[in-house]
Amino acid sequence: MRTAENWQDYRIIDTSDGMKLENWGGRILSRPDPQVIWKTPRKTDLWQKADGIYHRSSKGGGEWEFRSKLPESWQISYGGLRFVIRPTGFKHTGLFPEQAVNWDFMAERIKTAKTDGGEFRVLNLFAYTGGATLACANAGAAVTHVDASKGMVSWARDNAAASGLSEAPIRWLVDDCEKFVKREIRRGNRYRGIVMDPPSYGRGPGGEVWKLEDCVYDLVRTCAEVLAEDADFFLLNSYTTGLSPSVMAYILTEVICPKFGGRVTADEIGLPVEMSGCTLPCGSTAIWTK
Repeated sequence: MRTAENWQDYRIIDTSDGMKLENWGGRILSRPDPQVIWKTPRKTDLWQKADGIYHRSSKGGGEWEFRSKLPESWQISYGGLRFVIRPTGFKHTGLFPEQAVNWDFMAERIKTAKTDGGEFRVLNLFAYTGGATLACANAGAAVTHVDASKGMVSWARDNAAASGLSEAPIRWLVDDCEKFVKREIRRGNRYRGIVMDPPSYGRGPGGEVWKLEDCVYDLVRTCAEVLAEDADFFLLNSYTTGLSPSVMAYILTEVICPKFGGRVTADEIGLPVEMSGCTLPCGSTAIWTK
Protein backbone atom coordinates (compact mmCIF):
# COMPACT_ATOMS: atom_id res chain seq x y z
CA MET A 1 0.00 0.00 0.00
CA ARG A 2 1.18 3.51 -0.81
CA THR A 3 0.40 5.94 2.00
CA ALA A 4 -0.10 9.71 1.66
CA GLU A 5 2.15 10.73 4.54
CA ASN A 6 3.21 14.25 3.55
CA TRP A 7 0.14 16.23 4.53
CA GLN A 8 0.50 19.12 6.98
CA ASP A 9 -3.04 20.59 6.75
CA TYR A 10 -4.96 17.30 6.80
CA ARG A 11 -4.98 14.36 9.25
CA ILE A 12 -7.13 11.38 10.12
CA ILE A 13 -7.22 11.46 13.88
CA ASP A 14 -9.19 8.29 14.66
CA THR A 15 -11.55 5.72 13.12
CA SER A 16 -14.28 3.60 14.68
CA ASP A 17 -17.61 1.95 13.92
CA GLY A 18 -18.08 3.21 10.37
CA MET A 19 -16.76 6.73 10.98
CA LYS A 20 -13.50 8.62 10.58
CA LEU A 21 -12.50 11.74 12.51
CA GLU A 22 -10.52 14.19 10.39
CA ASN A 23 -8.73 17.50 10.82
CA TRP A 24 -9.16 19.68 7.73
CA GLY A 25 -6.96 22.71 8.32
CA GLY A 26 -8.03 23.06 11.93
CA ARG A 27 -11.69 22.13 11.40
CA ILE A 28 -12.66 18.75 12.87
CA LEU A 29 -15.14 16.69 10.84
CA SER A 30 -16.64 13.27 11.51
CA ARG A 31 -17.72 11.41 8.36
CA PRO A 32 -18.82 7.88 7.42
CA ASP A 33 -16.30 5.61 5.71
CA PRO A 34 -17.33 2.21 4.32
CA GLN A 35 -13.88 0.73 5.02
CA VAL A 36 -14.17 1.34 8.77
CA ILE A 37 -15.89 -1.94 9.71
CA TRP A 38 -14.10 -2.28 13.07
CA LYS A 39 -15.80 -1.31 16.33
CA THR A 40 -12.74 -0.39 18.34
CA PRO A 41 -13.12 2.05 21.26
CA ARG A 42 -12.80 5.69 20.31
CA LYS A 43 -9.38 6.86 21.43
CA THR A 44 -9.87 10.62 21.76
CA ASP A 45 -12.45 13.04 23.18
CA LEU A 46 -12.17 15.06 19.97
CA TRP A 47 -15.08 12.94 18.71
CA GLN A 48 -17.31 14.92 21.09
CA LYS A 49 -15.74 18.22 19.97
CA ALA A 50 -16.14 17.77 16.21
CA ASP A 51 -17.20 20.93 14.38
CA GLY A 52 -19.30 18.93 11.94
CA ILE A 53 -20.80 15.41 11.87
CA TYR A 54 -22.31 13.81 8.79
CA HIS A 55 -25.31 11.61 9.60
CA ARG A 56 -26.41 9.02 7.07
CA SER A 57 -30.12 8.61 6.42
CA SER A 58 -31.77 5.19 6.29
CA LYS A 59 -33.49 6.43 3.11
CA GLY A 60 -30.17 7.23 1.45
CA GLY A 61 -27.96 10.29 1.51
CA GLY A 62 -27.70 12.19 4.75
CA GLU A 63 -27.00 15.61 6.21
CA TRP A 64 -24.45 17.57 8.20
CA GLU A 65 -24.87 18.56 11.83
CA PHE A 66 -22.65 21.56 12.55
CA ARG A 67 -21.82 22.04 16.21
CA SER A 68 -19.85 25.22 15.64
CA LYS A 69 -20.10 27.97 13.06
CA LEU A 70 -17.95 26.95 10.13
CA PRO A 71 -17.26 29.14 7.11
CA GLU A 72 -18.96 28.05 3.90
CA SER A 73 -15.50 27.15 2.61
CA TRP A 74 -11.86 27.37 3.63
CA GLN A 75 -8.49 26.41 2.17
CA ILE A 76 -5.80 23.85 2.94
CA SER A 77 -2.36 23.38 1.39
CA TYR A 78 -0.34 20.50 0.04
CA GLY A 79 3.13 21.57 -0.95
CA GLY A 80 2.65 24.55 -3.25
CA LEU A 81 -0.99 23.68 -3.99
CA ARG A 82 -4.05 25.10 -2.28
CA PHE A 83 -7.53 23.61 -2.24
CA VAL A 84 -10.94 25.03 -1.39
CA ILE A 85 -12.69 22.77 1.14
CA ARG A 86 -16.48 22.82 1.31
CA PRO A 87 -18.65 20.20 3.06
CA THR A 88 -21.28 19.01 0.58
CA GLY A 89 -24.63 17.31 1.01
CA PHE A 90 -23.08 14.03 -0.18
CA LYS A 91 -20.60 13.95 2.77
CA HIS A 92 -17.65 14.92 0.55
CA THR A 93 -15.47 17.99 1.04
CA GLY A 94 -14.17 18.46 -2.50
CA LEU A 95 -10.88 16.62 -2.03
CA PHE A 96 -9.61 13.06 -1.66
CA PRO A 97 -6.36 13.51 0.35
CA GLU A 98 -5.11 9.97 -0.33
CA GLN A 99 -4.66 10.98 -3.97
CA ALA A 100 -1.61 13.00 -2.93
CA VAL A 101 0.53 9.89 -3.50
CA ASN A 102 -0.58 9.90 -7.13
CA TRP A 103 -0.05 13.65 -7.45
CA ASP A 104 3.52 13.23 -6.22
CA PHE A 105 4.13 10.33 -8.60
CA MET A 106 2.91 12.23 -11.66
CA ALA A 107 4.72 15.44 -10.73
CA GLU A 108 8.00 13.54 -10.43
CA ARG A 109 7.49 11.81 -13.79
CA ILE A 110 6.79 15.15 -15.48
CA LYS A 111 9.75 16.94 -13.89
CA THR A 112 12.23 14.23 -14.87
CA ALA A 113 10.87 13.44 -18.36
CA LYS A 114 12.86 14.32 -21.44
CA THR A 115 10.62 16.64 -23.41
CA ASP A 116 13.09 17.62 -26.16
CA GLY A 117 11.75 21.13 -25.91
CA GLY A 118 8.12 20.06 -26.43
CA GLU A 119 5.14 20.06 -24.10
CA PHE A 120 4.39 17.26 -21.67
CA ARG A 121 0.65 16.98 -22.31
CA VAL A 122 -1.58 15.30 -19.70
CA LEU A 123 -5.22 14.30 -20.07
CA ASN A 124 -7.18 14.22 -16.79
CA LEU A 125 -10.54 12.48 -17.18
CA PHE A 126 -13.34 12.49 -14.56
CA ALA A 127 -11.15 15.23 -13.15
CA TYR A 128 -13.40 16.35 -10.25
CA THR A 129 -11.98 19.41 -8.43
CA GLY A 130 -8.60 19.17 -10.09
CA GLY A 131 -6.08 17.79 -7.60
CA ALA A 132 -4.25 15.83 -10.32
CA THR A 133 -4.65 18.70 -12.78
CA LEU A 134 -2.95 21.17 -10.46
CA ALA A 135 -0.17 18.76 -9.48
CA CYS A 136 0.66 18.12 -13.14
CA ALA A 137 0.40 21.78 -14.16
CA ASN A 138 2.54 22.85 -11.22
CA ALA A 139 5.20 20.34 -12.38
CA GLY A 140 5.25 21.92 -15.84
CA ALA A 141 2.69 19.95 -17.86
CA ALA A 142 0.00 21.27 -20.18
CA VAL A 143 -3.21 19.70 -18.89
CA THR A 144 -6.60 19.01 -20.44
CA HIS A 145 -9.10 18.78 -17.57
CA VAL A 146 -12.40 17.06 -18.42
CA ASP A 147 -15.42 16.48 -16.18
CA ALA A 148 -19.13 16.23 -16.96
CA SER A 149 -20.09 18.44 -14.00
CA LYS A 150 -20.00 22.19 -14.59
CA GLY A 151 -19.92 22.76 -10.82
CA MET A 152 -16.87 20.53 -10.35
CA VAL A 153 -14.97 22.24 -13.16
CA SER A 154 -15.78 25.62 -11.60
CA TRP A 155 -14.50 24.34 -8.24
CA ALA A 156 -11.32 23.12 -9.93
CA ARG A 157 -10.78 26.54 -11.44
CA ASP A 158 -11.15 28.06 -7.96
CA ASN A 159 -8.46 25.65 -6.74
CA ALA A 160 -6.21 26.71 -9.61
CA ALA A 161 -6.66 30.36 -8.68
CA ALA A 162 -5.93 29.62 -5.01
CA SER A 163 -2.76 27.78 -6.09
CA GLY A 164 -1.55 30.62 -8.31
CA LEU A 165 -2.13 28.55 -11.45
CA SER A 166 -4.84 30.60 -13.15
CA GLU A 167 -2.50 31.31 -16.06
CA ALA A 168 -1.12 27.76 -16.30
CA PRO A 169 -1.69 25.90 -19.61
CA ILE A 170 -4.89 24.14 -18.53
CA ARG A 171 -7.89 23.50 -20.79
CA TRP A 172 -11.05 23.41 -18.68
CA LEU A 173 -13.76 21.31 -20.36
CA VAL A 174 -17.28 20.35 -19.25
CA ASP A 175 -17.88 17.25 -21.35
CA ASP A 176 -18.64 13.54 -21.40
CA CYS A 177 -15.22 11.97 -20.97
CA GLU A 178 -15.62 9.03 -23.34
CA LYS A 179 -17.17 11.13 -26.11
CA PHE A 180 -14.41 13.72 -25.69
CA VAL A 181 -11.68 11.10 -26.07
CA LYS A 182 -13.27 9.74 -29.24
CA ARG A 183 -13.24 13.25 -30.69
CA GLU A 184 -9.58 13.64 -29.70
CA ILE A 185 -8.77 10.44 -31.59
CA ARG A 186 -10.36 11.86 -34.74
CA ARG A 187 -8.57 15.18 -34.25
CA GLY A 188 -5.23 13.44 -33.87
CA ASN A 189 -4.47 14.92 -30.45
CA ARG A 190 -2.12 12.87 -28.28
CA TYR A 191 -0.95 12.91 -24.65
CA ARG A 192 2.14 11.73 -22.83
CA GLY A 193 0.21 11.13 -19.63
CA ILE A 194 -3.35 10.03 -18.89
CA VAL A 195 -4.96 9.96 -15.45
CA MET A 196 -8.54 9.01 -14.74
CA ASP A 197 -10.78 8.20 -11.81
CA PRO A 198 -14.04 6.95 -13.36
CA PRO A 199 -17.16 6.62 -11.19
CA SER A 200 -18.43 3.28 -9.98
CA TYR A 201 -21.92 3.92 -11.32
CA GLY A 202 -23.77 6.61 -13.19
CA ARG A 203 -26.22 7.52 -15.91
CA GLY A 204 -25.58 9.48 -19.07
CA PRO A 205 -27.75 12.34 -20.37
CA GLY A 206 -29.72 9.85 -22.49
CA GLY A 207 -30.27 7.48 -19.59
CA GLU A 208 -27.31 5.28 -20.49
CA VAL A 209 -26.14 3.20 -17.54
CA TRP A 210 -22.45 3.39 -16.62
CA LYS A 211 -21.13 0.56 -14.46
CA LEU A 212 -17.38 0.56 -14.03
CA GLU A 213 -16.89 -3.20 -14.07
CA ASP A 214 -18.71 -3.41 -17.40
CA CYS A 215 -17.23 -0.31 -19.03
CA VAL A 216 -13.66 0.18 -17.80
CA TYR A 217 -11.97 -2.20 -20.27
CA ASP A 218 -13.50 -0.50 -23.31
CA LEU A 219 -12.73 2.91 -21.83
CA VAL A 220 -9.06 2.04 -21.35
CA ARG A 221 -8.87 0.71 -24.93
CA THR A 222 -10.33 3.95 -26.23
CA CYS A 223 -8.01 6.11 -24.14
CA ALA A 224 -4.98 4.12 -25.30
CA GLU A 225 -5.57 5.57 -28.75
CA VAL A 226 -4.71 9.09 -27.56
CA LEU A 227 -1.40 8.06 -25.99
CA ALA A 228 1.55 9.66 -27.76
CA GLU A 229 4.41 7.58 -29.16
CA ASP A 230 6.59 8.89 -26.32
CA ALA A 231 3.88 8.24 -23.70
CA ASP A 232 5.17 8.20 -20.14
CA PHE A 233 2.33 7.11 -17.82
CA PHE A 234 -1.29 5.95 -17.66
CA LEU A 235 -2.82 6.09 -14.17
CA LEU A 236 -6.16 4.41 -13.46
CA ASN A 237 -7.78 4.98 -10.07
CA SER A 238 -10.90 3.39 -8.60
CA TYR A 239 -13.03 3.48 -5.46
CA THR A 240 -15.28 0.66 -6.67
CA THR A 241 -15.72 -1.98 -3.98
CA GLY A 242 -14.63 -5.39 -5.22
CA LEU A 243 -12.55 -4.10 -8.13
CA SER A 244 -9.04 -5.01 -7.01
CA PRO A 245 -5.91 -3.14 -8.10
CA SER A 246 -4.73 -6.34 -9.76
CA VAL A 247 -7.77 -6.40 -12.05
CA MET A 248 -7.01 -2.88 -13.23
CA ALA A 249 -3.34 -3.80 -13.65
CA TYR A 250 -4.33 -6.78 -15.81
CA ILE A 251 -6.35 -4.48 -18.08
CA LEU A 252 -3.51 -1.96 -18.45
CA THR A 253 -1.02 -4.76 -19.11
CA GLU A 254 -3.17 -6.30 -21.84
CA VAL A 255 -4.12 -3.00 -23.49
CA ILE A 256 -1.07 -0.75 -23.14
CA CYS A 257 2.02 -2.97 -22.96
CA PRO A 258 1.71 -4.74 -26.33
CA LYS A 259 2.04 -1.42 -28.15
CA PHE A 260 4.15 0.69 -25.79
CA GLY A 261 6.11 -1.81 -23.71
CA GLY A 262 6.83 -0.62 -20.17
CA ARG A 263 5.52 -2.07 -16.94
CA VAL A 264 2.43 -1.95 -14.74
CA THR A 265 2.20 -1.70 -10.97
CA ALA A 266 -0.88 -1.81 -8.75
CA ASP A 267 -1.50 -0.86 -5.14
CA GLU A 268 -4.06 0.21 -2.63
CA ILE A 269 -3.64 3.81 -1.53
CA GLY A 270 -4.31 4.99 1.99
CA LEU A 271 -3.93 7.50 4.79
CA PRO A 272 -2.26 7.17 8.20
CA VAL A 273 -4.48 7.16 11.28
CA GLU A 274 -2.89 8.97 14.21
CA MET A 275 -4.51 7.20 17.15
CA SER A 276 -3.93 3.64 15.93
CA GLY A 277 -0.74 3.98 13.92
CA CYS A 278 -2.46 1.96 11.19
CA THR A 279 -3.26 2.92 7.60
CA LEU A 280 -6.82 3.39 6.38
CA PRO A 281 -7.24 1.90 2.87
CA CYS A 282 -8.96 4.47 0.67
CA GLY A 283 -8.84 3.29 -2.93
CA SER A 284 -6.93 1.42 -5.60
CA THR A 285 -4.55 2.55 -8.33
CA ALA A 286 -2.93 0.78 -11.28
CA ILE A 287 -0.15 2.61 -13.14
CA TRP A 288 1.51 1.91 -16.47
CA THR A 289 4.92 3.53 -16.98
CA LYS A 290 7.25 3.49 -19.94
